[in-house]
Amino acid sequence: MKIGQLIGFFALVVSVYILWEIRQLLLLLFTAIVLATAISQLVQRFQQSRMPRIGAVWLSVLIVFTILIGCFVLIVPPFIDQFQELVKLFPSGVGQIQQMITWLEGTIIGPYVRNLPDINNLIRQVQPLTENLFRQAISFFSTGFTAVLELLLVIVLTLMLLVNPEPYRKVFVRCFPSFYRHRVEEILTLCGQGLGHWTIGALIEMLFIGFLSGLGLLVLQVPLALAHAVLAGLLNFIPNIGPTLSVVLPMTIAFLDTPWKAIAVLILYLIIQNIESYWLTPTVMAKQVSLLPAFTLTAQLFFATFFGALGLVMALPLAVVAKTWIEELVFKDILDKWKPSVGE
Repeated sequence: MKIGQLIGFFALVVSVYILWEIRQLLLLLFTAIVLATAISQLVQRFQQSRMPRIGAVWLSVLIVFTILIGCFVLIVPPFIDQFQELVKLFPSGVGQIQQMITWLEGTIIGPYVRNLPDINNLIRQVQPLTENLFRQAISFFSTGFTAVLELLLVIVLTLMLLVNPEPYRKVFVRCFPSFYRHRVEEILTLCGQGLGHWTIGALIEMLFIGFLSGLGLLVLQVPLALAHAVLAGLLNFIPNIGPTLSVVLPMTIAFLDTPWKAIAVLILYLIIQNIESYWLTPTVMAKQVSLLPAFTLTAQLFFATFFGALGLVMALPLAVVAKTWIEELVFKDILDKWKPSVGE
């Protein structure tokens, strides 16, 4: 190996190591890029009516923040009240569950199954897990200050990218060899289009899930139906895991009313998620972004493993960008043009 090749290889290893060490910062930057791309869809609509870009940017940001604040006001205060009520009723709820299990043991399960575990013993085993959960919750809130700083950083970066994105784009393009910079410009444009299409598809799915959830909960007369619907729509942003989390709160609140309502809520959400999985997602996302289900799940596991909770949330936009770069750079520019040399 020549000295130049050795230096180049060493520089590549050092660069990869530095990028790995600052991966969380890079993920925050990518989050800001995704937000800026999503909001730019609204900015472009305002610019089409001959509004200056700076005015379109601030009007779009004001609309987005108004919607977010409205969702926060709609969801958080009612859920705090319900949580306080849940804490008060939790002992009696545990007692009802214990009585139900005891009745099942004595009348249905007991005569046919022997050596059943003692319910009191099971409760004693669950208590350490509950204490550990509370300790983790305290640890989670202790890191809230860092999360607030990261959120502020993402907001600032998003605004900077929205106001004038071209200088940052040019800096990124200049990191590539001169002969390939025009191609990088094309790939970046395709990435922006892919993220824009994904944003539209995600918004359609969120509105659909929120509407069906709210309608079903209203029919079942579950309290805070509108808040649950908004939460279900927002959590649908995280495929596979978000819908599972969205059913916990309405089931819990429905159980405080009557146990059968909790079962009805579970059935309702299962029906909605099956409609979304087998009809809505293939119909909407196939037109917006063609991501295979197995690839989506693998991307979630991969990015959640290496980047944590934020990596899980941003798994799909990361997958969209990765898919675009792999298709354009690896497949089209390398593999499709790969010609074997003479004698191979």
